[in-house]
Amino acid sequence: MAAPASLSRAQVASMIDHTLLAPEATPDDVAATVATARELGVYAVCLSPSVLPVTAPGLVVATVAGFPSGKHHSLVKGAEARFAVEQGAAEVDMVIDVGAAVAGDYNAVLADIVTVREAVEDRVVLKVIMESAALSDEAIVEVCRVAERAGADFVKTSTGFHPAGGAEVRAVRLMADTVGGRLGIKASGGIRTAEAAAELIAAGATRLGLSRSAEVLAGFPA
Repeated sequence: MAAPASLSRAQVASMIDHTLLAPEATPDDVAATVATARELGVYAVCLSPSVLPVTAPGLVVATVAGFPSGKHHSLVKGAEARFAVEQGAAEVDMVIDVGAAVAGDYNAVLADIVTVREAVEDRVVLKVIMESAALSDEAIVEVCRVAERAGADFVKTSTGFHPAGGAEVRAVRLMADTVGGRLGIKASGGIRTAEAAAELIAAGATRLGLSRSAEVLAGFPA
């Protein structure tokens, strides 16, 4: 499948969180990531909370909480998110306790998200990472529902670090059907080509988390 001509490079760039979350990232890597993000004209740059604050004129600064395992106490996730906001983050991508979702304990998932939502109040965009490749269809639907109840702004497929895999068209379509446009949908993890990005957008993704943004954007018409 070729990237459709109906999607321009600028349109796709406006959906991208250009991401650097590698544990070995250096200050020079962070500066280079911000520079690349600005050059490409993407929407946001997503960085580890420990590298904040950063200077990124013209870009939204996003970060993560409870990353990548989600196996942090909810209060720790909340404190991490709140401190990141104080350091300049405008968006927070939190990882749920994936095991709670696998076990069907959606009240625990709800409480986890509510804790982070309350910690950052309504000052920032909150995205909920569910690791969709590790979940059943039923669990994906239920996590979407509790994320909406908890006041999240987005549901997100993946961290990109889970061995089960990253963004899948099937999962994005299911998420889109469940949230019905009331929440955004971020596809992230393993998106390396324009064709893959186009398929995910067609399935309902409204934001893309990419580390290879330049490669992906090169496949869309200018």
